[in-house]
Amino acid sequence: MNDGDGTLAAQSQGRQFGPLGRALVIIPTYNEAENIRAIVERVRKAVPEVHVLVADDNSPDGTGKFADEVAVADDQVHVLHRQGKEGLGAAYLAGFRWGMEHGYGVLIEMDADGSHQPEELPRLLTALKGADLVLGSRWVPGGRVVNWPKSREFISRGGSLYSRVLLDVPVRDVTGGYRAFRRETLEGLGLDEVASQGYCFQVDLARRAIKAGYHVVEVPITFVEREHGDSKMSRDILVEALWRVTTWGVGERVGKVFGGRKPPQS
Repeated sequence: MNDGDGTLAAQSQGRQFGPLGRALVIIPTYNEAENIRAIVERVRKAVPEVHVLVADDNSPDGTGKFADEVAVADDQVHVLHRQGKEGLGAAYLAGFRWGMEHGYGVLIEMDADGSHQPEELPRLLTALKGADLVLGSRWVPGGRVVNWPKSREFISRGGSLYSRVLLDVPVRDVTGGYRAFRRETLEGLGLDEVASQGYCFQVDLARRAIKAGYHVVEVPITFVEREHGDSKMSRDILVEALWRVTTWGVGERVGKVFGGRKPPQS
């Protein structure tokens, strides 16, 4: 499943993958006024042909207004104004639906704070030519984190390991949020059933893709801690992730004992 750049594993399966189509980078925001202009500019410079959708949760610091100003100057930048802060998962789901309604063939998750390097996006898109879903991974050879305290790295590595073992998914960085989906992959994941948020949202989509038989590839990325603004990570997000992953894992094992698997539930 993981071969460094994501291409050899796909070829070995003997599958033929169709063209990618237009790509949309979805950037959820809440109080990212200090970051939004710079991240959009970097995306547009890194891959000039992609479009950007800023999904703003009615940020009180004016992020949505700044995004509108960027969009006025660049017709490849769009803004989705949402009613309020509903969480990362809800913002991405809204962005996915907007992108599919507007005919995009590739939908990409990216943080607004610069932790996901837009300059690495070409690597994800190249790997997606031979995959259904590409995960930018911190924990495969060549991946790394910059300016993280050891405590944060321990939580992230531990969360991925716990999820990988309990859910039986062969992914090293199951909680990471830098991802590129083919449209057809998202259409097959049952997005209407997804209710999870934060870390847990990323785990949920990864496990759904793997259980559905999609070809999932990890490519190494460098994750850089934000320089401006506050992290959205919280104790509640971690507790939700632990509870949901445990529930999913136990549910699947119970299903096996009784002779069958239940479909993934959020």
